Amino acid sequence: MPYPHSAAGALGAMDRVTVTSACVSIWDQPADRPASAYDALPAGEPARLVACLGVGHGEVVDSYRRPFTTMAGYLDGLDSAAGAPPASARLAGAHGPRMTRLAASRTLGVHPYLVDTGHVTWTREILGQGPLLALGQTVILHADPATARVRARRALAPYMPMANYRSAWLRSGFTEEDLIGGGSDRLIDALFLWGKPEGIAAGLAERRKAGADHIAVQIATDSHDRFPRGDWRELAAVLLAWGLSFGSGRARVPRCRTSPRCRRAPTLCVDSLRALRCTTPDPAP
Repeated sequence: MPYPHSAAGALGAMDRVTVTSACVSIWDQPADRPASAYDALPAGEPARLVACLGVGHGEVVDSYRRPFTTMAGYLDGLDSAAGAPPASARLAGAHGPRMTRLAASRTLGVHPYLVDTGHVTWTREILGQGPLLALGQTVILHADPATARVRARRALAPYMPMANYRSAWLRSGFTEEDLIGGGSDRLIDALFLWGKPEGIAAGLAERRKAGADHIAVQIATDSHDRFPRGDWRELAAVLLAWGLSFGSGRARVPRCRTSPRCRRAPTLCVDSLRALRCTTPDPAP
């Protein structure tokens, strides 16, 4: 279901959490269509929705062509469409330098995925200190290296043929040899965090220190049919103990500056790349 309808259920089920659609393919619908749907959302819900836009991959998108130019044009379309999400409600699934710079100037920030800590540092250097770096990170709660890497390679397999990802990995210093046979141990250990919860928490803290403002964690399991509730509870307890809960540590998106009484979640309060302000009236004390 196209954005933003795909997020409507989550928005309706919660009244404070920001929902992000990652990533919406810009090839699937013209800019005016999501703009009109965004404008039609119930009052209050647009302030909690961030659209993450992506150019996808030439290997799976028949119409794929000139991704940078097409993304820039798509953002132009959103800028001119009535009721469209503003720049502060957009992210870009960027990995290369040109797309990252475009995202820094035209959106809230970037949402990279399947990257190592070095890529996070590199991305932050390109973005500077303002734009949001919202990293997607897959983790595996298993301490046995062989088992964890098998699970990681299974999760990585659909992305291995994609030129955009391969270019990002080569740019980070990996070699073509690292990209064969499902990925070398070196590649797997750099892209995934695996082990006991304490080790995973340490890896997430390292990525925060490298420049990530927010990390969307997903747990890889042996089955897509089972929600790993036990793993989530085990990991969450450690992350909270480490102070890695939302809004803590090195977060670049603190509480709203409009009023000290405001308790809206930080990502709901951004209406520019440089300043934090609420998009709704000041809440009651």
